[in-house]
Amino acid sequence: MALHVIVGAGPVGTATARLLAERGDQVRVVTRSGTGPEHPAVERVAADAGDADRLTALTEGAVALYNCANPAYHKWATDWPPLAGALLTAAERSGAVLATVGNLYGYGPVDAPMTEANPLVATGVKGRVRNRMWADALAAHHAGRARVIEVRGSDYIGLGGASLPMMVLPKVLAGQRVFLPVDWDAPHTWTYVPDVARTLVAAASEARAWGRPWHVPSAPAVSMRTLADGVAARAGTPAPRLTRMPYPVLWLGGLADPFARELRETAHQFGGPFVLDSTAATALFGIEATPLDRVLDDMVVGLRNPTPVAG
Repeated sequence: MALHVIVGAGPVGTATARLLAERGDQVRVVTRSGTGPEHPAVERVAADAGDADRLTALTEGAVALYNCANPAYHKWATDWPPLAGALLTAAERSGAVLATVGNLYGYGPVDAPMTEANPLVATGVKGRVRNRMWADALAAHHAGRARVIEVRGSDYIGLGGASLPMMVLPKVLAGQRVFLPVDWDAPHTWTYVPDVARTLVAAASEARAWGRPWHVPSAPAVSMRTLADGVAARAGTPAPRLTRMPYPVLWLGGLADPFARELRETAHQFGGPFVLDSTAATALFGIEATPLDRVLDDMVVGLRNPTPVAG
């Protein structure tokens, strides 16, 4: 029974832990508060993952160390570097494969479907933080000090977290108007959380995958309006009322709200087409994206019958 260590118990960390546990592996979930999914094969440990010595001790004997952490959005510049450094150090010392959950911020604004070959040219704070993390991990890999991979998904769809669908779809079910800085009709790739977990585990265990990033297999791009209409139709609720917030309103909101302020940097992702190409991961791992129809069916059921998500 192989040991896998997961840092973070949000939606992706929880999905990854359950996937590994249900296939018969031993799982250790590390969070500050000791939270995580309840399962006989999951050990939940309260520890500071930014402490490289403590994390190394917890990772000894593990085949993989999964970075599923997510510091507060407005604290990435200060909180990510020491945490990422500790994760890389623990991977180097223990020999565990470092499998990091990334995102698309590092590419910056794009006008075509993104592949893993897109240059990392982001100029915003969050994009540069993520790019520095990956550059450090890749340098360790090329130097033979560690084995690393990163999986990158688009905006998540699925229960839990603070993704755009989770800001919109509960209001659609409640018949409420939604007012956000979004082009409601632009094609957008949505990445299903369980597909992130499947890709992360597959890449960590496949030597041919190490030393490069991978895009999570995701369903064909559709607009946020399409998602909202689909949920409303399934639930039998009135047609969604979606209003686009002018960018100046978002900018002004950021003067008082740190979260709104951070959204300025990634506003381009919702102001026009934002499409991910994930064919490389499907070709190597044989993973197909979960169909959006099934995702929406599950979301309607889950939103009407909410259960706590570990955090």
